[in-house]
Amino acid sequence: MTTVVLVDDEALLRKALAALLPLEGEITVLAEAEDGARAVEATLSHRPDVLVIDLEMPGIDGLGAVERIRRELPDQVVLMLTRHARPGVLRKALRLGVRGFVGKSAEPSHIATVIATLHEGRRWIDPEVSALAVIDDCPLTEREVDVLRETGEGYSVAEIAARLHLAEGTVRNYLSNAMSKTRTRTRHKAARYAREHDWL
Repeated sequence: MTTVVLVDDEALLRKALAALLPLEGEITVLAEAEDGARAVEATLSHRPDVLVIDLEMPGIDGLGAVERIRRELPDQVVLMLTRHARPGVLRKALRLGVRGFVGKSAEPSHIATVIATLHEGRRWIDPEVSALAVIDDCPLTEREVDVLRETGEGYSVAEIAARLHLAEGTVRNYLSNAMSKTRTRTRHKAARYAREHDWL
């Protein structure tokens, strides 16, 4: 039996998966969560075999939640559900140790099979997700992507510096480089440009 914590802000989808996954395989859903903060809490509390988590959520997104969880549980197996697999996001997820990616439109039977695959110690990336991951025309460095992502969330330079454990001057340098590469005049326009080009 494989134990799972299921995280998705879309209640209908989350409830459907919670009901259907145990019918598709030897799966027990230990807990459900509707956002990143509750995902961290539920995962640290229940310690499932596999965390099944949505990428796009309000507040702390899937990546933010996984980052926090893996500080406490570095071996936590993670399956990420996604609709929009941007190359930059996939790269960051892989760096965080996410072992599986499945499209949110996948059949519950497929998701159950992937959960079993990950629990056996293997990896799984759906073909449509992996195709997007290899399309990489992003000129930004990883740190430039990080500061633009934080900018897009509305944080100030000082807040970004604190969140990324960088000096404010360093953050400004990254933002300046990013603005130059995107040919934009403000950091907010640079963040918007990067998001429109699927670099964040």
